Amino acid sequence: MRPRRYSVSHVALIVALGGFLMGFDTSVISGVVSFVEVEFTLSSLQLGWSVSSLTLASTVAMFGAGPLSDRLGRKPVLKLAALLFAVSAVASAFAANFWMFVTARMLGGLGVGASLIIAPMYIAEIAPPESRGRLVSFNQFNIVIGISLAFFSNYLILILGESGSEFATTFDLNKSAWRWMLGIELLPAVLYFVALFRVPESPRWLLMQGRAEEASAVLQSLEGADGSEQALAALREGLLAESSSEAVSWRELFQPSMRLVLILGVTVGILQQITGINAVFYYAPMIFEQSGIGTNAAFMQAVLVGLTNVVFTILALLLIDRLGRRVLLSAGLAGIALSMLTLAYGFSTATYQLDQTAIASLPAEMNRPALEALADSTYFSDLEFREAVSLALGSEQFAAFQAQLTGAAIQLNSVLILTAILAFVASFAVSIGPVMWVLFSELFPNRLRGKAISFAGLINSSIAFLVTFLFPWELETVGIASTFLIYGLFAACGVVFVIRLMPETKGRSLEQLERDLVEN
Repeated sequence: MRPRRYSVSHVALIVALGGFLMGFDTSVISGVVSFVEVEFTLSSLQLGWSVSSLTLASTVAMFGAGPLSDRLGRKPVLKLAALLFAVSAVASAFAANFWMFVTARMLGGLGVGASLIIAPMYIAEIAPPESRGRLVSFNQFNIVIGISLAFFSNYLILILGESGSEFATTFDLNKSAWRWMLGIELLPAVLYFVALFRVPESPRWLLMQGRAEEASAVLQSLEGADGSEQALAALREGLLAESSSEAVSWRELFQPSMRLVLILGVTVGILQQITGINAVFYYAPMIFEQSGIGTNAAFMQAVLVGLTNVVFTILALLLIDRLGRRVLLSAGLAGIALSMLTLAYGFSTATYQLDQTAIASLPAEMNRPALEALADSTYFSDLEFREAVSLALGSEQFAAFQAQLTGAAIQLNSVLILTAILAFVASFAVSIGPVMWVLFSELFPNRLRGKAISFAGLINSSIAFLVTFLFPWELETVGIASTFLIYGLFAACGVVFVIRLMPETKGRSLEQLERDLVEN
C-alpha cells in the first residue's frame, strides 16, 4: 500500500497558487501604467492596449488550455503556466520599448488563461464531492489575495524607491520602480513551479489515458486505501457515461429552447465587466491621482481597494447560500450604480486653477514659466484643464507631470471620491463578482453546460478587454465624470434586468432549474 503523503486540502492549496499568480499578474499593471505612459511616450489607445493585451491573450489561452491539458496532463499545463508567469515578469521588467512590453504582458496573459481554466479543473478532479465547493473556492479566493498583494507590493516598492536608502540606490528602485513592480512576480512564479513537483497528476486524467494503476496509486495517496477504490469506481462510471453520451454541437446552444437561459447568462457576463471593475482594478492609482491626492497617496488608496475586495469577497461566500443569488445581485448592482453616479457627480463638481503659489510648488524640471499665462484661470472640467495645460507645456511634459499638475490645481471632495470607489469595489465583490460564476454553473442545462459557460465566458472576456482598452481613451475624450456616468447607467439598467427577469436559483436542483428555465 502506498503511504498517504498529502491531504487533498494540501494539494488544492498548492495548485490554487495559480489563482494567486493570476490575480497578481492582472492587477500589478495598475501601478505601472503612469510610468510606462511616459517611458514609452504612449498615446491613450497605446496605453489601453498595453494593459488590455493580457486579457486578450488570456481569452485565447482559455480555449486552448483544456484540450492541451487533455493531451499532456493537468500538471504539465500548470507548470507551463508558471513558466509563462516567470518569463513574463522578467521580460516585462526589462522591456526596452512598447512592443517588447506588450509581448511580455501577453505571455503572462497566456499563463492567466491557462491557470484560470486548469487550476479549478484539477482541484475539482481530486476533491471529494462533499468538499469540492470549498476546495475549488481556494482558487477564487487566491485570485482576490493576489490582486490585493499586487496593490500592496506596488505601494511598497514606490515608498522604498523614494526612501533614499542605500538599498534603494543599489537596486535603482527610484528610477526603475515600475520595472521592479513587474519583476517581483518572478518569486511567486518560481515558487509555484517548484511546488507543482510535489503534487500528483490528476487521477481522472490518468484514467482517461488508460493508466488505471497510477490513478489508483494517486487516489490512495490522497484518499487513503479505504476510499480509493470507491473513488476509482466513481471515476470509471463518470468517464463511461461521458463516452457513451452523444457529442454536443454548438448549434444546440442557440436553439429557441435555450433563449432565456442564454440571455440571462450572457447579460450577467456583460454586466460584470461593463460596469467598470477592470477600469478600477487596472487603473486605480491613475484614478486616485485624478482626484489630486498625489502619487504616493494614490498607491496607498489602491491598497485599500485590494483589502476591500478581499473582505467583501469573503462576505459574499458567507451570504450567497443564505440570502440567495438574486438578492445579492440586485443589491450589489444598486450599490455599483450609486457609487458610479456619486463618482460622476464628484468629478463633475471639480474645478481646476493654477495660481502663482501652485505654479511655484511644481517640480523644477517643468517649464513653469510656460504656465504663467494660465495663472488664476479657472477650468470646470478635466478636459478643459488638460487641453489648456497641454497647449502650454506640450503633451509629453503634461503626461510626465500630470499627477503633480492635477494635484496642484484641482479642488474637489477627495473623501467622497475614495468612499465611492471603495463602495463600488465592495458592491462588486459581494455580488456580481463571485455570483456570476455560480449562476453560470446553475443556469445552463447539464448537457450543454460546458459549451454554454465557454460562450458566456468569451463574451465576458471580450467586454473586459474593451473596458480595459478604452478607459484611457475615454478619460482623454469624454472626461472622467462622463466615463463613470456611463458605468453607473449600465449598472442601473442591470438592476432593472435582475429584478424583472432573473430567477432565484438558491435551493433548487439543477434538474428543477432546467425544467423551469429551458423551454420545451
